[in-house]
Amino acid sequence: MISTVEGLRTRLAEARSAAPSNENAPTVALLSTLGALHDGHIDLVHLARERADLVVVSTFVNPLRFRTADDAAAYPRSPSEDSRLLESLGVDVVFAPSAAELLPSGFATTRVSAGDLGLRYEGRSRPYYFDGLLTAEAILFSLVRPDVAVYGERDRQRIFLVRRMIRDLFLGIEVATVPTVRADDGLPVSSRLTLLDAAERGAAALIPRALDDAASNADRGVDACIAAAQSALMGESRIRLDYLSVVDPATFLPVDEGHAGSATVLLAATVGGHRFIDSTDVYLP
Repeated sequence: MISTVEGLRTRLAEARSAAPSNENAPTVALLSTLGALHDGHIDLVHLARERADLVVVSTFVNPLRFRTADDAAAYPRSPSEDSRLLESLGVDVVFAPSAAELLPSGFATTRVSAGDLGLRYEGRSRPYYFDGLLTAEAILFSLVRPDVAVYGERDRQRIFLVRRMIRDLFLGIEVATVPTVRADDGLPVSSRLTLLDAAERGAAALIPRALDDAASNADRGVDACIAAAQSALMGESRIRLDYLSVVDPATFLPVDEGHAGSATVLLAATVGGHRFIDSTDVYLP
């Protein structure tokens, strides 16, 4: 467990210098999280362990991703539990810096911009979110210098934007992804699930069902795909739909009616005051 930039640099330098040559230097995987880990993170750690010699997991509650400092302070933290879980999974380094350590005074003068795409979908209701996410991710990439970065496929927009940043800045980092880990009712595993009562949980289960219906109707075109998902949610007063969109995975922009080929259905909704995002891949003939 390392909490300082200097400590992280020293640990990684020691690991790399122990190799007899640059060709034999250990490969490094990075999994960046906000901490408060759950079962959905386990497969990510396993993939990182498979893909690299040295696994670094950051558990940094990035204040740039939140609307206010109070929102960031309220985010759940479980450092002891996180550390025990990651140690049991064979993680080599847990990087758990404070905001003051990773984002010292003056950090606001330099930001990575997600551009127009950062203001769509997730960024529409949280216009600060993706700039803050990419800025912290770029800092972690600079410190860790990973060969591979690991993400869960539930966060499709994040993955697209990180890949674009890596390409645009010539960082040379591979992005590896793990399919969304789901509970028995189809919902993506998340700490939010424990906050729902039985009725809310039943309502939330309509979200993955709506995506299944969208995929089942994709052979009829974009409009039918969207209509099927909307129909699955209709009549459930506990669900407040934020957005439902079918996007081109190459551009992450909404497809038009004439689009043919692979597409991704994005859905975000609030249930019981808790926000859920989900997605599925479809094929439009």
